[in-house]
Amino acid sequence: MKQADFDWLRDFLKKESGLVLSADKTYLVESRLVPVARRRGLAGLDEMVAAVRAGRDRELTVEVVEAMTTNESFFFRDIKPFETLRDVVLPRIVAARKAEKAARIRIWSAACSSGQEPYTIAMLLKENQALLQGLAVDIVGTDLSAEILAKAKAGTYTQFEAQRGLPIQLLMKYFTQAGEHWQLHGAVRSMVSFHQANLLHDISRFGRFDIVFCRNVLIYFDNEAKSTVLSRIRAQMPKDGILYLGGAESVLGVTESFTTVPGQRGIYCVAGTAAPTPATGVKPAAPLAKSA
Repeated sequence: MKQADFDWLRDFLKKESGLVLSADKTYLVESRLVPVARRRGLAGLDEMVAAVRAGRDRELTVEVVEAMTTNESFFFRDIKPFETLRDVVLPRIVAARKAEKAARIRIWSAACSSGQEPYTIAMLLKENQALLQGLAVDIVGTDLSAEILAKAKAGTYTQFEAQRGLPIQLLMKYFTQAGEHWQLHGAVRSMVSFHQANLLHDISRFGRFDIVFCRNVLIYFDNEAKSTVLSRIRAQMPKDGILYLGGAESVLGVTESFTTVPGQRGIYCVAGTAAPTPATGVKPAAPLAKSA
């Protein structure tokens, strides 16, 4: 790939999606975009970049951005955040909403990829329905890629995807095998709504969220884009909202809108509010089961 084309793509991707590519990521660009060029019948990356730069083929532009921004996902990723959601965060949020006489809570999975994260939350709630104390729950998944969202909505996964991180008892309880794939039951799929969204753009149309998962997303952004995304997320949250980031991500030096929850890696509360703590006198729940 020509250096000039690579440099142009780096600038283009940052403007379109916030993705920051370091100078040594030529191999990543080639591995993601050569298949796009082949599908389009283009001679190579030079011709593809020229077509994108010309701006006449919007579908190709979308394909390029989606190919570069689609990231892997799997069920119960890292496990600990979901245990904390069950044992610490949900009890506090539900109690607060009950006190306010609210009818529901809302959870957002930002950059949800192929749906494993929001579906993990849905299954966790299915398994712990008493936690909601009769409140309704909205789970919303958003992603930049229309193609990956179509996969998420379908809820169909390969054997590898289905078993990756998913406890065997939940696989057997909530999925039906269909040939070489596993289909998530409609009762779980219906708990999640999926929408296309760019985190760098206006997201106010999605309304308020009590809990936001934005994990393993900010690592691809520079500080300016991180600050923009976190500001937009904060604007969608109540004062007692909770934010989940990836284990390698932090708000330190980026924003003062959130502060760390002591003893909880990757979990943040809105600045100026008390951090959630486990309910006293309650026996901790057992760890989530290991995957198959």
